[in-house]
Amino acid sequence: MMPLKMEFVLSALILSCFHSVVLSYSQGDALIALKKSLNASTKQLMDWNPNQVNPCTSWSNVICDPSNNVISVTLSSMQLSGSLSPKIGILNTLSKLTLQGNGITGEIPKELGLLSNLTFLDLENNRLTGEIPSTLGNLKKLRFLFLNQNNLTGTIPESLSNLHSSLSNLQLASNDLSGEIPEVLFQVPQYNFTGNRFNCGRNFPHLCASDNDSGGSHKPKIGLIAGIVGGLIGLLLFATVLFFLWKRSRRGYKREVYVDVAGEVDRRIEFGQLRRFSWRELQVATENFSEKNVVGQGGFGKVYKGVLGDNTKVAVKRLTDYESPGGDAAFQREVEMISVAVHRNLLRLIGFCTTLTERLLVYPFMQNLSVAYRLREVKPGEPVLDWATRKRVALGTARGLEYLHEHCNPKIIHRDVKAANVLLDEDFEAVVGDFGLAKLVDVRKTNVTTQVRGTMGHIAPEYLYTGKSSERTDVFGYGIMLLELVTGQRAIDYSHLEEEDDVLLLDHVKKLEREKRLDAIVDGNLNRNYDIQEVEMMIQVALLCTQPSPEDRPAMSEVVRMLEGEGLAERWEEWQHVEVSRRQEYERLQRRFDWREDSLYQQDAIELSGGR
Repeated sequence: MMPLKMEFVLSALILSCFHSVVLSYSQGDALIALKKSLNASTKQLMDWNPNQVNPCTSWSNVICDPSNNVISVTLSSMQLSGSLSPKIGILNTLSKLTLQGNGITGEIPKELGLLSNLTFLDLENNRLTGEIPSTLGNLKKLRFLFLNQNNLTGTIPESLSNLHSSLSNLQLASNDLSGEIPEVLFQVPQYNFTGNRFNCGRNFPHLCASDNDSGGSHKPKIGLIAGIVGGLIGLLLFATVLFFLWKRSRRGYKREVYVDVAGEVDRRIEFGQLRRFSWRELQVATENFSEKNVVGQGGFGKVYKGVLGDNTKVAVKRLTDYESPGGDAAFQREVEMISVAVHRNLLRLIGFCTTLTERLLVYPFMQNLSVAYRLREVKPGEPVLDWATRKRVALGTARGLEYLHEHCNPKIIHRDVKAANVLLDEDFEAVVGDFGLAKLVDVRKTNVTTQVRGTMGHIAPEYLYTGKSSERTDVFGYGIMLLELVTGQRAIDYSHLEEEDDVLLLDHVKKLEREKRLDAIVDGNLNRNYDIQEVEMMIQVALLCTQPSPEDRPAMSEVVRMLEGEGLAERWEEWQHVEVSRRQEYERLQRRFDWREDSLYQQDAIELSGGR
């Protein structure tokens, strides 16, 4: 018979093992539920095996402590969709949860308030809706809370006031929140409430963003750490590849190796989540940059559709006209800075490639191509953009440009805003592409460029004449893009010369607007399936954005508000008054010119009829 003491010890060990198994199973169950709710594809999180009890053995993107407790889950920028499973509340040992930069929809589950050990919660740049759950106020250890760039509504729950002493960084910018901001939250060292409907900054003692907040300053720090770690890993991989090649050569064994240029092995350097591709890898992906894979072409070069080795579809931009005074180092620095500009309405940069003669950028492939394509180049049988989608594109594009102008440091000026540079994702959401690089350099210097970038018909007059670009240059281009959305026409059409009509779309729309012929402005492909009041609103915003003087044009944050129905009527009435005065002055000068011309004609006639 077993001694009582030994039996007690054995029972305790069995109970401990049972508890460990139950804990592992419940954690695995919660993570599998999360994977399913996020609509992860069959090729994403493949090692999250529902038949494997313990997620701490080999599951990617999961970190555990020595006791097999899940303490970190990081699923950033993986193009996940779906919603957040309430079962996430089971992971009560979790200290870090990062789901930034995906397309997650639905509400934030109140069960997040059960994660009592959470210190870092990042749900930035998704499509979350509903209110901020009051249960987040239970997270007494929370130091970083990032909910910015979503579609959250309602007020900031009063319970978040309980966290003001623990929080180091609170980011709620670019949502649709309203009401009052709890006073104590202004004591958080870094905060950002901009891009909502709060009244801070307007007859209010507090600004909407702290002085030391840069709208996501945690990202560069994380990127820097990841870059250092990535560099060390890259060096280790480089040494491993060299050793592998040496061993293979000793065995008389040959194998193809991706190279950037002859004799240079790809170093696989990574900057945070930004990947450095080899030249050979992109050459294979695009079938040697085949012309049949060209999906776009512009002033910076051609864009090719490509498929990587893991079957990921990408768009590869091969730059042919890029001026980089500092060579590869300057190019890489700029690429790093652009990679920080992460917003659901901006095209995400996946990676890049540099050689002695080539510079390439790699982006996700947008399967619905561009707005210009959907307006004017669709193939027979393909649907044109309906009015609801055009409205969504207008607002999404405005939000993307607002982010570039007002939330990036340094700010980024696009300089070529047009329908062809606004892409459409699988849900027909607007994604602004082709921004940064040389335009970023201009901002850091004097805003004056030796070569005007852009497309005729979209270029603001002051930029064309002086070479000086600013945020208001983009506002002008955006206004023309709005007219493209309404009319379906190009910004400039020389075929109208034959009809003695206005060549510029802007002049054509102004004329019809003055004549109150709004229906004649709208794209005939819509078959009158639109709201004429919404059409009028969009035309008014477009004309405000395309005023001759850059100082008179609204900022993109104002444009966003006007498209949402705030402040347009007052701004339009003011513009009407100025426009009437300007037109009267023009007509006065025209009459004076005509009178002088008639006088000269009469004088010539007298001289011709005088004595011989």
